[in-house]
This record gives sequence, C-alpha cells and structure tokens, in this order.
Amino acid sequence: MGQGGPGIITPMLEQRIQQHFIDSADLKYQAAPLLSGPIANAVQALLACVTSGGKVLACGNGGSAADAQHFAAEFVGRFERERPELAAIALTTDSSILTAVGNDYGFDLIYSRQVRALGQAGDVLLAISTSGNSANVLKAIEAAHEREMVVIGLSGRGGGKMTRALRDTDVHICVPHDRTARVQEVHLLTLHCLCDAVDDLLLGDTESTS
Repeated sequence: MGQGGPGIITPMLEQRIQQHFIDSADLKYQAAPLLSGPIANAVQALLACVTSGGKVLACGNGGSAADAQHFAAEFVGRFERERPELAAIALTTDSSILTAVGNDYGFDLIYSRQVRALGQAGDVLLAISTSGNSANVLKAIEAAHEREMVVIGLSGRGGGKMTRALRDTDVHICVPHDRTARVQEVHLLTLHCLCDAVDDLLLGDTESTS
C-alpha cells in the first residue's frame, strides 16, 4: 500500500476475524437442534396468518429494528422465489409516528400503540429483542395479546422478561448465547428460515435450498 493507505495486516488481526466466523458457525451448529422445533412452530403460525388474510407486524430496536424491516421486505417483496405478496409491516419505519408517540407518551409505547391501531385477531406480532427485556417490545406483546394476536418472540440471553410475557399459544425462539452480535446473527438466519419455509409450504418444494 502507498503512504496514507491501510497499515500492515497482522496475523493477530486475521485470527481475530477468523474467530468471529468460527464462533458464529459453532453457535449455529449448537442452536440448530434446539431452535428447529420453535422455528417450525413459528412457520405454522405465520402460515395460518397469511392464508387467512392476516398480516405480520414486526418490531425491535437497533439491529433488531433492522431485522424487523428485513423480514417485512422479504414478505412483501420476496425471499428467493417468485410468489404473491405477503402482508407484513415493520413498526420501526414511520418517523412521524415514532417521534409523536415517543414525545407525547414515551418511548416505551412507540410499538404498542401501533399494534393496537393496526393489529387484529389472527394477525402475528414478530417481537425481536436480543435481551428479551426491551420495554417497548414487551409493551407491544401486551398489546398483541389484547388484540388476540399470536406472538413470535425472538430473543437471546435466556429470554429475559419476554419469557414471562409470552403465552403458551405464542412461540419463543431464544438463542442460547449472551453476546448480542452472535444472537443477532442467529436471528437473521431464523428469519431466513421462516421466509423459506413459508414459501415452501405455500408453493411446494420445487427448488433446492443449497
């Protein structure tokens, strides 16, 4: 590299980067048999929702907000296969609603008020919190129950308060890890599994997943 460019890449730096890949892969191997059942249950909840004309409302904070938007984009647009649009709304995207509710009522209510306004019986709430303790996500779960919605909760770190907030009729997908980055990586894989499985059940297994 010329002057002013990046410095010399050290073996220690490369080892650190490689360790991230190894740790992420190890967690995914360990989590697969633990989470495949809950993910399958979540697929059934999503399928029942969309085939009866319902919609999915998704929420989270930070990286989990991005995951909520990622999921909604793949439902409304497509995942990997052409299919009719599926109804999903990320509750994280309307800056006017978020700032108005946050300013007038408090940040804890930015999602629950949207759930009460938009949610109906038969809809699904996709509630994402790596710690399971995000107050606004927990409030959204309460609001979803008031609307007789099924909740799919994605968490990590033992599930936190989300474990107590969810009902037996809900689905809890709890990643067995404490590190936020690792939990989020498995959450993204989980969302891809949900989209793939819904497409498979709606369209049939006509393409390989490889």
